[in-house]
Amino acid sequence: MAGKQPPPLMKKHSQTDLVSRLKTRKILGVGGEVHRSKISQVLGNEIKFAVREPLGLRVWQFLSAMLFSSVAIMALALPDQLYDAVFDGVEVTSKTPIRLYGGALLSISLIMWNALYTAEKVIIRWTLLTEACYFGVQSLVVTATLAETGLMSLGTVLLLASRLLFVIVSIYYYYQVGRKPKKV
Repeated sequence: MAGKQPPPLMKKHSQTDLVSRLKTRKILGVGGEVHRSKISQVLGNEIKFAVREPLGLRVWQFLSAMLFSSVAIMALALPDQLYDAVFDGVEVTSKTPIRLYGGALLSISLIMWNALYTAEKVIIRWTLLTEACYFGVQSLVVTATLAETGLMSLGTVLLLASRLLFVIVSIYYYYQVGRKPKKV
């Protein structure tokens, strides 16, 4: 028994044994797409970085941030002119609420500017939802004010139409960013 030699080990060539190689890669989790491998996950490359953005999303985010910033600066610096642009012929009784509105808009615009530079879907979706809610509430407030005062002007109608358009576009991008990517 001591003199009997074990049979020689056979070497497998990985080029010739494709099925075995694929099984090994699958077990190790390094096969397939890069962002799904276990090694990439450990190193920090998550699926959120491989997200395809809807066409025009970054342009919309930029325009939204510009709009919020410009209206905020106008409300802070020129409250009389902003109020006159929305409600023609109505005299401003106090500038403080308009300036507080400008401060709130400036805060939202900072969030919008920061969301422009992120790749995380959750943050992008929350800012789009914030924007849609803001424009929706603003439309309701302007409509209620018009109903109370009875004043209707072309500027106010254009404001309401643009706000409703902004709500639609923001909700569209909100759902587009939240969609599951198609499998290739």
